[in-house]
Amino acid sequence: MRNRFVALAIALGSLTLIPTFGQAPKASRMPDGHPDLQGTYDLATLTPLERPKGAAGAVLSREEAAKLESEAAARKEQSERSIKADRQAPPKGGDGSTGPAGGVGGYNTFWLDPGSSYTIVDGQKRTSLIVDPADGKVPAYTPAAQKRVAALLARPTSDAQESNDPGLEPAGSYDDPERRPLGERCLLGFGSTSGPPALPDYFYNNLHQIVQTRDTVMILSEMVHDARIVRMNAQHLPKTIRKWMGDSIGRWEGDTLVVDTTNFTDKTRFRGSTENLHVVERFSRVDGRTLLYRFTIEDPATWEKPWTGEFTWPATNEPIYEYACHEANYALGDILRGARLREAEEAGKTKK
Repeated sequence: MRNRFVALAIALGSLTLIPTFGQAPKASRMPDGHPDLQGTYDLATLTPLERPKGAAGAVLSREEAAKLESEAAARKEQSERSIKADRQAPPKGGDGSTGPAGGVGGYNTFWLDPGSSYTIVDGQKRTSLIVDPADGKVPAYTPAAQKRVAALLARPTSDAQESNDPGLEPAGSYDDPERRPLGERCLLGFGSTSGPPALPDYFYNNLHQIVQTRDTVMILSEMVHDARIVRMNAQHLPKTIRKWMGDSIGRWEGDTLVVDTTNFTDKTRFRGSTENLHVVERFSRVDGRTLLYRFTIEDPATWEKPWTGEFTWPATNEPIYEYACHEANYALGDILRGARLREAEEAGKTKK
């Protein structure tokens, strides 16, 4: 998790994000003439991937956005309050709740940052990241994809991706040390935070950093330290070479960086996709401190039609923190020792 020790320091640091006289600074260019996209960006947003039920359309009115953002701030304030020291312990097996406490008791949600405002595109606050289809929803699975996803859920493996996608994390994924998901093992960011497509995780570790040269663009995700390398003006690798985050090649279309990614492995299935997933991303500057990120997803074996989303990446002066989550983690060893002890006790009872 990200270490946020001094609230005042954060507040003061955020003041540097406000340009003089309210004007956004002009975007600079690289020595080769292309826009300079470098910087650190905060992807936290309240805008969900899919449009919620009841949303009137693709855009929130100013009043609607203010109301929803105020309600989110109130929930955050409530959840960050310190818990009572004399509280009762949770019941055996947890209290049945979900969320960061895991149903077994947690301190509070101070470390979490699900976002505080809706993404703004073309001056409008959006109700969903998805803009095509027009209903703001992921297209329906093909019949073949429905069978494939059902099979994956029925047989969890060590390659299962820890996911924020509803219903796409296999039951029993944590019941065997050799089946625990890649995200839980800190090998790959969950919820597609590393991309492609690079999506908000609505949890924490929301920062992404772009480093740009003439021949290469690197996109670093704070969540689980994933680094994507985009090879500019190159050819895709042979189909026999597959990578967890795919093979990304880039080109410039005017002032827009276009990243084309193929060659995924079937060990990392974005929302149940196949290894033939094709993702096209577009990065363009809105102003000196904001990027517009647009992505298109295509996999005929998974969805009935391609789909597209977009949201803005505001720049931040906050540093990216190291994501060190399994070093010196003795919990799993203790879990295994406890299981062996229980097995021995049960075996002793059986013998009697």
